[in-house]
Amino acid sequence: MTPSIEKIDFHGIEAFRLNGPNGASAIISTLGGQVLSWKTQDGRERLYLSEQAVFDGSMPVRGGVPVCFPQFGKEGELPRHGFLRTRRWALNTERCGSDFALLTLAVSDDDASRAVWPHPFQAELTLMIEADRIDIELSITNTGSAPFEFTGALHSYLRLVQVEDAALEGFYGHDYRDAVRGNEIKRDTGTELVVEGEMDRAYFNVRRPQYLKAGNYSLGIQSQGFPDVVVWNPWVERCAELKDMPADGWRQMLCVEAAIVREPVQLPAGEEWYGRQTLVIV
Repeated sequence: MTPSIEKIDFHGIEAFRLNGPNGASAIISTLGGQVLSWKTQDGRERLYLSEQAVFDGSMPVRGGVPVCFPQFGKEGELPRHGFLRTRRWALNTERCGSDFALLTLAVSDDDASRAVWPHPFQAELTLMIEADRIDIELSITNTGSAPFEFTGALHSYLRLVQVEDAALEGFYGHDYRDAVRGNEIKRDTGTELVVEGEMDRAYFNVRRPQYLKAGNYSLGIQSQGFPDVVVWNPWVERCAELKDMPADGWRQMLCVEAAIVREPVQLPAGEEWYGRQTLVIV
């Protein structure tokens, strides 16, 4: 099947399906510029999307890969994770080759964004899929006449059969901030990270890729431009507080996010920044 891109309706919102090589596919929504599905050539869904996600724009869609900008979490005075997750993005470019499909969505500042964050900008989200690989790239351009700073993330929800069986490698020797334990700063001294309760860690200045093992499933995770990596799972009690997640949703997902947390990016007027997360089946 030749790679192609088609416009679709996804739970009542405008979206695009990228049909990649060997049956691989991905879906990206114009609501939030958010990747909502990624299936590899074996037909297996690799992203978690909550069965109770809301698609009417009244709140961010729970799952997939939300775009957090210009603020990660509660790192500033803006709404949690910024304001792009519920904004409408527009198609910018699309193209296909024999072994890939690629699409870019874009969004810019407007009166509503400037009311809470008074900076002109343009954001672009580029999604490219191959048979067993996905690349998600976020670019931010300062279109104004003064510098600004920002934090942010590609908040990837990875789908698992059972998170208790998963192990994540690549953090040995790195410092992290543990939000579950009062933002205490610790150093990771283990060879692999396992989830045994609520987890909300921001690993700083991560210098190597991550490797996720879960049963017969192995995923390589690498980022560029994003210095930090956030690992999040709400576990039982926190998940029960989330109205847009089923009670057992915590078991089927693990967020491994390419992030800017500790040191905001300083972006001069007229300059562009970009960061990328790559997920590949290994």
